[in-house]
Amino acid sequence: MPAVSLGLWHNFGDIDSQQNARDILRLAFDKGITHFDLANNYGPPPGSAEENFGKIFRQDFKGHRDELIISSKAGWGMWPGPYGDLGSRKYLIASLDQSLKRMGLEYVDIFYHHRPDPDTPLEESMGALNQIVRQGKALYVGISSYQPEETKRAVKILRDLGTPCLIHQPKYSMFDRWVEDGLLDTLEKEGVGCICFSPLAQGLLSDKYLKGIPEGSRASSHRGNGAIDESAVTPERISKAVKLNGIAKRRGQDLAQLALAWVLRHKIVTSVLIGASKTQQVTDSLKCLDNLQFSVEELKEIDTILRS
Repeated sequence: MPAVSLGLWHNFGDIDSQQNARDILRLAFDKGITHFDLANNYGPPPGSAEENFGKIFRQDFKGHRDELIISSKAGWGMWPGPYGDLGSRKYLIASLDQSLKRMGLEYVDIFYHHRPDPDTPLEESMGALNQIVRQGKALYVGISSYQPEETKRAVKILRDLGTPCLIHQPKYSMFDRWVEDGLLDTLEKEGVGCICFSPLAQGLLSDKYLKGIPEGSRASSHRGNGAIDESAVTPERISKAVKLNGIAKRRGQDLAQLALAWVLRHKIVTSVLIGASKTQQVTDSLKCLDNLQFSVEELKEIDTILRS
């Protein structure tokens, strides 16, 4: 059964208040969301999302640790010098040690290499993931944003080491369909799960931008540290979103629910990551699970809109 996971990323480091953050996590857990996804660089500043999560975990969730799947990642810049970025053994192991301290955890359930490193042998990066599992710092490992051929190599290396690659976390939405060009087929063939991030294209596939850029939105030029650039909110994309919204209404959904259900239609996709700054966004997103079926005609109509 497809699921929804809560991504505690760029809106969690500077979330309006700790109480709001606690409310979001409590509601998500009460609604059946048990996977909380983080990374070392989520903020701003980097590391603050893990720190905030750690505080709330100690207050509200410590007694529920064995009911939770907590994941983190490393692969982006965290500290100066040659060992604070990308995919060396030194960086990956040191970064996870720091993440565990920030969150107050003994282990994470899933640890990802966040992106490929063109300058480090893949055997070294995957060897570090294997070592992390052997050390008991992670139960499972995964990769993120790897291309199909890179994925095949990484999966083989990990399998040969005896630490199978559990899952791949790619960016996938109606507006970013690169995974359809070989990656989904590769994951299915290799028996690796898929959990998609940014399924709403940073909010473009919601009702927020149907009439342009609203004041105070993440795309607004009046806000710093936005996860989406104002230039991404183009008239062409808004036009497509409006047409897709019409299909969503016919299905008894809002645009965001349609977009989430569309990603989850693939049998290889086990979950989607949602971000939330309000409790209502969690409740609304979960309603996508009420209607995951698409007719052939609906899929054709959606594809025509997206390719126009």
